[in-house]
Amino acid sequence: MAVRITDECISCEACASECPVAAILEEGNEKNPFDDIFYVKPESCVECVDHADTPRCAEACPTEGAIVWDMPYTSDFNDYYASKNEEGIYKIREHKKKGLMLPSVKEQKFIAEVSMEERESGANVSDF
Repeated sequence: MAVRITDECISCEACASECPVAAILEEGNEKNPFDDIFYVKPESCVECVDHADTPRCAEACPTEGAIVWDMPYTSDFNDYYASKNEEGIYKIREHKKKGLMLPSVKEQKFIAEVSMEERESGANVSDF
């Protein structure tokens, strides 16, 4: 996924329209595991690689700390995303033939310049 929306989200809708790959779901969307904040589908987020220099959602977001870094959606983090999906933190799409769309099925692009330390700490994306 690469970016994650936290409970600092005020549901202002500024981020969703900025996402070039439609990876952000509004509150109330049946595919959103949360009731009161927006949600980034980890299997879809590309950190705006090939679309912008920085994640456009974070540029649009007025709330500091609402959009933070997460692990790259690569096979190296397959177990991470599988366990977080089981915990209900993510709601990863299930394909009829391919099964759960984990990184081992389809990796996503990510900004390599973001350190693992920043990702592990959930650093604010707008600080990038």
